[in-house]
Amino acid sequence: MKEILSTKNELIKKVVKLHKRKNRYQSKQYIIEGFHLIEEAVLHQAKLIYLFVNQKSWDLYADWFHQQSIEVILVTDEVLAKLSELPTPQGLIAVVAMPENQVTFTLGKWLLLDCIQDPGNVGTMIRTADAAGFSGVVLGEGCADIYTTKTLRSMQGSQFHLPVIQAPLKEAIFQLKELGIIIYGTELNDQAVQYHQLPYREHFALIMGNEGQGVNQEYLALSHQNIYIPIYGKAESLNVGVAAGILMYGLTVQK
Repeated sequence: MKEILSTKNELIKKVVKLHKRKNRYQSKQYIIEGFHLIEEAVLHQAKLIYLFVNQKSWDLYADWFHQQSIEVILVTDEVLAKLSELPTPQGLIAVVAMPENQVTFTLGKWLLLDCIQDPGNVGTMIRTADAAGFSGVVLGEGCADIYTTKTLRSMQGSQFHLPVIQAPLKEAIFQLKELGIIIYGTELNDQAVQYHQLPYREHFALIMGNEGQGVNQEYLALSHQNIYIPIYGKAESLNVGVAAGILMYGLTVQK
């Protein structure tokens, strides 16, 4: 088993560069941390390029590493802290190959994100789409990078369970329409209806918009129907991640 004892090791310096978006996309690699995410990656055949563990994690998971035939690099706690962006590193860090960003739309339920900038919101919505049985998620221009630490921790491995596609939303909307999928925009306007008043549809796409500005007017105009969530209390609005969860489940269970 290979060991790395110094933070100045060339491989360690190379991996640390993946904390920057530009370097992630140039190398098509990103970092995940913690046993749960690494286990999900292996279970769903993601390509692990490197796996760094400290002595404590090696002692705890050695049998699992052997069962999976995973090559491990043993590192010191100091090296692990250099690789991690968390205040308290979890003892295991992997470098994973990004999947091919192929746009293949099918019938089903799709979540389209328009300029969602908060990584926690992006990760939460992807995870909720996974839980609600959606076919995939499309991230349009201006969305937070799904490979940041905060987004990855919010997704909790859901990126391994369903397609997460980065593509221009206008093109995605047209392709989904060609399949006969109904497009729902989300905005309270004169044409909008409450989501629970809609007939059940097996196939639809839901557009969620920017935390401050909402959905781009061009995308709303391309939608078949604009919908909204009624507010019964005094709050002016809902967090976009919460709103997406209500709509995804509300539109899915109506029959």
